[in-house]
Amino acid sequence: MVNPGQYTDVFVVGGGPAGLAAAIAARQKGFEVVVADGWAPPIEKTCGEGMMPETRASLRAMGVAINSTDGQIFSGISFAQEGAQVAAEFPEGPGIGMRRTLLHERMVARAEDCGVELLWRTPVTGIDSEGVHLVGRKIRARWIVGADGLGSRVRRWSGLDAAIVRSQRFASRRHYRVRPWSNYMEIYWGRHIQAYVTPLGRDEVCVVVMAERVEHTSFYEALQDLPDLAQHLAGGELSSRERGAVTTARSLYHVQQGNVALVGDASGSVDAITGDGLRLAFHQAAELADALREGDLRPYEQAHRELARRPKWMGDLMLLLGRNPRIRSRVIRALRSKPDLFARLLATHVGETDTTELLWAGAQLSLRLLNI
Repeated sequence: MVNPGQYTDVFVVGGGPAGLAAAIAARQKGFEVVVADGWAPPIEKTCGEGMMPETRASLRAMGVAINSTDGQIFSGISFAQEGAQVAAEFPEGPGIGMRRTLLHERMVARAEDCGVELLWRTPVTGIDSEGVHLVGRKIRARWIVGADGLGSRVRRWSGLDAAIVRSQRFASRRHYRVRPWSNYMEIYWGRHIQAYVTPLGRDEVCVVVMAERVEHTSFYEALQDLPDLAQHLAGGELSSRERGAVTTARSLYHVQQGNVALVGDASGSVDAITGDGLRLAFHQAAELADALREGDLRPYEQAHRELARRPKWMGDLMLLLGRNPRIRSRVIRALRSKPDLFARLLATHVGETDTTELLWAGAQLSLRLLNI
């Protein structure tokens, strides 16, 4: 246990997946690591609960044991609108849908196994250049990592709040007790909303409704606007209470200052519909651990910027499609007429191809749109 006045190499504020990933990655580099969070596990969050193949690979690299029986395997992504549908499979293995609480349990177990000190129900009240303030005590730390989410206090305390807010949307999530009808993670497009559906098990799916106005996230309105989805869910019982959230696409000017670095949503975020939040956080954690080993946070900031480019592009594209029904209809028709194009875009999205392939696919899509 951490005693008053104790020193640690790395102190992580926030015990969600991003904070645990940062702690595990730092521990793998040989650092002594403490994590503190005001809540107790398992920590829940309103999200789509689908993990892309690259996210699964990051978990394996951390030594986090995720088995196929922990959730439901899905082979790719599907877009659906007004009876039209296009789908593509991941080029290098499937993704998996699983409850966020179960993922958190697995990550907590791994952190404990590799020697991370976990302080639950322990709010952090402040930071300074020497360490972290808890209620009634202080722990000195060489490095402080802020992994405390969208409303990060560490970001504010360290003067890193300056940001470009690119979009803000609202979301509601439900779990339905119904057998998955598809082998894909599905994204449904309506007039004002998007809904994405992730299979979680043999008899359960996760449905997230997203919109730019909070009133459009009503499931009653959403299912009226998406009759195909409503038909699939007909007769399915709710298996959890409905949860709401605000999702923000935010780019920070800086993610490090002095001995403080930010990871996960605390360090900026992409629109939730990209499904890239966990992947980004896990890759950031690995890059941060490398920077800590070198004793210099500046390379982490550059790596963080590079990691964000692809999901930012994809988020902008998804928002464009959501706001422009005519463009969206033409894009879906174009992708249906040339399935390999959608497959190439998906491969780029999940990190299996480089930006050159992305530019090629974008040019091909533009040509298809001109011919529709």
